Amino acid sequence: MKENCWEFKKCGREPGGKKAEELGICPATTDERLHGIHDGKNAGRACWVLAGTLCGGKVQGTFAHKYKNCEICDFYKKVKEEENGSYQLSILLLKRLK
Repeated sequence: MKENCWEFKKCGREPGGKKAEELGICPATTDERLHGIHDGKNAGRACWVLAGTLCGGKVQGTFAHKYKNCEICDFYKKVKEEENGSYQLSILLLKRLK
């Protein structure tokens, strides 16, 4: 498995993480519908399509509301670069969440 968002960002919102009690457990750490996408654990390498992830110290809303922030995120850019030709488009990932 490759590095997941909570490892890269060190947000502490993973189960047992240092900020999980204060901020809640991030859905990217537990949502199994995207497990394995971009070689990540749960939604750890597709966090931008999930509501409730943390960005800039704030819990984010739906994909439509947060995607502009995600496009400039250093982790999002890293995943796109690492995956290169294997990067899965957000529209395909969103379909897996239904």
